[in-house]
Amino acid sequence: MSGIIDLRSDTVTHPTDAMLQAMAEAPLGDDVFGDDPSVNALQEKISGMLGFEAGLFMPSGTMSNLCAIVSHCQRGDEYIVGQLAHCYRCEAGGAAVLGSVQPQPLEHQPDGTLALEDILAAIKPDDIHYARTRLLAIENTLGGKLIPFDYLEQATQLAKRNGLSCHLDGARLFNAATAQADAVGSNSYDEARRISGCFDSVSVCLSKGLGAPIGSILCGNWEFIEKARRFRKMAGGGMRQAGMLAAAGIYALDNHVSRLKEDHLLAKRLADGLTTIPMLEVEEPETNIVFVNLIGSYKGRSRELTESLKEHGILVNGTSRLRFVTHLDVDSAGIDATISMVGRFFGDQETVRTGNAKRTHQKPWSLSQ
Repeated sequence: MSGIIDLRSDTVTHPTDAMLQAMAEAPLGDDVFGDDPSVNALQEKISGMLGFEAGLFMPSGTMSNLCAIVSHCQRGDEYIVGQLAHCYRCEAGGAAVLGSVQPQPLEHQPDGTLALEDILAAIKPDDIHYARTRLLAIENTLGGKLIPFDYLEQATQLAKRNGLSCHLDGARLFNAATAQADAVGSNSYDEARRISGCFDSVSVCLSKGLGAPIGSILCGNWEFIEKARRFRKMAGGGMRQAGMLAAAGIYALDNHVSRLKEDHLLAKRLADGLTTIPMLEVEEPETNIVFVNLIGSYKGRSRELTESLKEHGILVNGTSRLRFVTHLDVDSAGIDATISMVGRFFGDQETVRTGNAKRTHQKPWSLSQ
C-alpha cells in the first residue's frame, strides 16, 4: 500500500475497479417514480437477505435512522436508546428536532448493552404526564463491540411484551454478523439474518466496511416502508437515477461481505502491535475498530501523536481517546507502518525527555515492529 494510510473510519474507502465497472453498467430509471431497476434490485436483494418484506434505499445511515424512528413513532412519543448510540449522540438530534420524538437515553454496560432492568424502568406508564414510549433502538456493532445475540433476543422480547417496536441501527451489521459467525461456526449472511430477525426494522450502511461510495438500506414490512418512503421524500432523500449507487451496493453485498474478516484480523494485528508500547492502553478489538488511550505522563497528549502521524501520512480519529478503523483500503503493510510510526513517536519523545541527543539502543516497541 502506498500514499496515505487513512484509519479515521471505514467510510473513507474508494470504490474498487470492479465496483466502478458495475456502476458504469447499471441500468437506470427514476427512483422517485419507483422505476429504477438497479435500486429495486438492491432493495429486494437486501430485504430478502435479512428476512424482511421490503427495503428502501437511503442516501445515508443518518436519514435511514431518522425515517425509521419517525415511522415507528408519532409526535410526542419517545424512543429508548443508549447514551453512545449513533442515532442519539451523532445525528444532530434529528428525531427530536424534525420528528418531535423524544429520546430516553440510558447508560451502557461495559459490553455495550443496556441493562434489561433499565429498559423496563424507562418504559413510561400510560399517563398524560409522560411521553408515550414506543420504540427501543439498539446499535450493533457499537463502537466495534459485538452485542451478544442472546441479549438481543432478551431485550427485544422484553420491549415487544411491553408494546414497543424494535429498531436496529445496523450500520456495521455485517461486521457484527462476521464476528458472530466466527464465534458460532456459521456464515455472515445467515448471522445477519438471525440478528435482523429480532427487530421490526433494520438500517444497514453500504458505505462503511462494505465499501460502497454512498447509501444505506432501511428494511421492514410493507406498511412501515411506505411510511418511511414518505418521510424520506420529506427529508429530501428522493433520488432520481440512483441506480449507479445501488449497483455499488449490490456489488458490495456480493463481494465484500466475506472479506470483512480481513479487516477484523488487521485490527487485531494493529492492537497486538500497539499493546507492546507501554505508554498506551489498548482496547482489544472485537471487529474492525481499535480504541487507544495514552497513559502515564503521556495522558492528554493524544493530539501531539495524531499530528505526528499525520505528518507521516497516517490519519487517525480522536483528540483524547484515539480510534483506528481498518477497512478494504488498508493492508498489512499499512498496519505495520502505523505501529512503527507510533513507536517512533514515543521513542523520539523519550529521547527528548531524557536529554539524550540520540538513542543508544532501539526500544523493542519502536522501529522493530
